[in-house]
Amino acid sequence: MKAIISIFQIIVSVLLAASILLQQRGTGLSATFGGEGNVYRTKRGVEKVIFYVTIVLIVLLLASAVASIIL
Repeated sequence: MKAIISIFQIIVSVLLAASILLQQRGTGLSATFGGEGNVYRTKRGVEKVIFYVTIVLIVLLLASAVASIIL
């Protein structure tokens, strides 16, 4: 059972890393060099889906970590 949970954790962690890397970066120093500045934006389309998928993957990883401790 622990082997299955470990494999699940590896898969979820790789997917989580990919979903974090797919998200757009914040402005940071780009506003200094002519970036978009402090413009309020809402998440739409694919960006919103990736955001929610990231949250789901975080919850799954946390749940699998707790399950591996309990079992």
